Amino acid sequence: MHRVGVTALALSLVTGLTGIAAASAAPSGGDHVYPSKQQVHHARHQAARAADDVAGIKAQLVRADLDAQAAAVTAEQAAERYNGARYALQQARRDSRVADRHARIAEGDATRTRHQYAATVVTSYEMGPSFSPLTALQGADGVSSVINTMSTLQNAQSAMDHTFDSYTASSTLAGVARDQAAAARAKAATLAAQAKSARDQAASAAAAADQASQDIAARKAHLIHRLAKLQHVSVSLAQQRQAGIERAARLAAQRAAEKKAREEAAQQAAQQAADQAAQDANNSSSPSSDPTPGPSGPTEPSPPSADPPAPASGASRAIAFARSQIGDPYVWGAAGPNAWDCSGLTMGAWRAGGISLPHYSVAQYAQSTPISSGSLRPGDLVFWGSSSSPSSIYHVALYVGNGMIIQAPRTGRDVEEVSMYYWIAPNFFARP
Repeated sequence: MHRVGVTALALSLVTGLTGIAAASAAPSGGDHVYPSKQQVHHARHQAARAADDVAGIKAQLVRADLDAQAAAVTAEQAAERYNGARYALQQARRDSRVADRHARIAEGDATRTRHQYAATVVTSYEMGPSFSPLTALQGADGVSSVINTMSTLQNAQSAMDHTFDSYTASSTLAGVARDQAAAARAKAATLAAQAKSARDQAASAAAAADQASQDIAARKAHLIHRLAKLQHVSVSLAQQRQAGIERAARLAAQRAAEKKAREEAAQQAAQQAADQAAQDANNSSSPSSDPTPGPSGPTEPSPPSADPPAPASGASRAIAFARSQIGDPYVWGAAGPNAWDCSGLTMGAWRAGGISLPHYSVAQYAQSTPISSGSLRPGDLVFWGSSSSPSSIYHVALYVGNGMIIQAPRTGRDVEEVSMYYWIAPNFFARP
């Protein structure tokens, strides 16, 4: 019968799903009783649903990884907002100290000029009778004596007026300085409150990311158990398969990002070469240029080197410092000596390299020279931002050459040396 193959398939699909086929397929009087069309249809439906469940579970596993990634990004953004709040507070406190110092200086100047003016007034009062216009006329021996006496009187009055003007000016400046110092202190107090709030938010985000990581791990374990059951394999084998799938996906994404970066670098180099050729052509056609070609003739622009140049001594020290921290834990807000966050590590590395950077990724980018990905060399900084604006930067790492970085990644992961395309491709680059 042609139905034998169909019914054999139906038996294998139905077994363990409905229990009906087993009963229907039992021998009866030496003859085999095959499943009905309805049973075969039901078995096919169950098999299709099982396949759909496998696909659905795999999609949920991918979704779980995306959720973990989103939680990690949220935590890093909160941690860098805290670093930014601390950085702003440090600047405000510095400005407050400067304003207080200026206010003290202005107060001292005002006090001195007040004393000078008081002394001038007293002196003028004591000498008043001898320098009054009436006395000058009465005691004068002639016109010359009157003129001399009146001149002295005018000079004394001018000196007193000048002292009064100085006192008025210094008092005004002291008042302005006092107001500025008060405003600076008020700003620092406001930023201190904001930094405390940012710290609490960072702690909450880190705790949420940690909890999310645990929940997602439990969810993935449950999904893998279901997947193992549906695929009729052991849980251990299902875990190995899933780990292999995830590794392959990360590697494929990494290679795609590397390829894209190489293509962008090649396009940039080609554009620079074209721009240089156009500039050379304009210069050669200019009357002021020398039309005589060089002894070796025109030269083609050399392609960018595949190997990065050797790092300068400062960059070498920065890389050596960062590399010596590999294995230290990530702790948000930390800057050593045995725990780090992302900007704390790059700050410490470049401090060893002789350059002072703030403990804040956005400010590190602002205080460095922006470069393109194709211009990267060891010691440069690579940044991750959530948009095309540098203000959205939330992660930074130290480039060490050959597409590799050293970074303090996020809660639950230690300082490591990995491909800069290991996760999400960076979108900002700078040289300290």
